[in-house]
This record gives sequence, structure tokens and C-alpha cells, in this order.
Amino acid sequence: MSPADRRPIVCDVATCAGDLATVEALARLALEARRLGLELHLVRPSSELRALIALAELDCALVVEAGRESEERKEARRVEEEGELGEAPA
Repeated sequence: MSPADRRPIVCDVATCAGDLATVEALARLALEARRLGLELHLVRPSSELRALIALAELDCALVVEAGRESEERKEARRVEEEGELGEAPA
């Protein structure tokens, strides 16, 4: 079965630990998904998790969907934007 024919399983990893145990578990899950004709897609990984996936050279085996960022980062950016004040009222 070609990768284009595989149905995706979307896995939100925003709350997963950025450690090697998580990378190993995700790699095993992706392997089992492929055996079943599916493909694991990771969304909202932390920068630590992304870095470990790349370090383990699993970035070609684990599909990380681009354009989706962690809710924590979105929330932090939103608070930062809302917190910016112009001149104080006179």
C-alpha cells in the first residue's frame, strides 16, 4: 500500500512529554499503524519533542503536520499581544 493510500490517524501530542520514552512509543505506534495500512500524523508537538524526533532520525518515519502549534504557545502569544499597551491614558 502506498503512503497516499493510507488513512491517517491524527495524534495530538501537545501534552506528551518531550523525552525519549515518548519518541519510542510514537515510533512503535507508527510502525503498528503502517502494518494495519494506516499512517500516524502527529499534531502540536512541543519543540523538545520535535528536536528529539529529529535527533533520533525518526523525522522521516514520524509524520509531523506543519502549521499546527501547541495551544500553550498560541495562548502565550495571545496574552503577549493583548498585554501590549500603547500610551497610558491621560
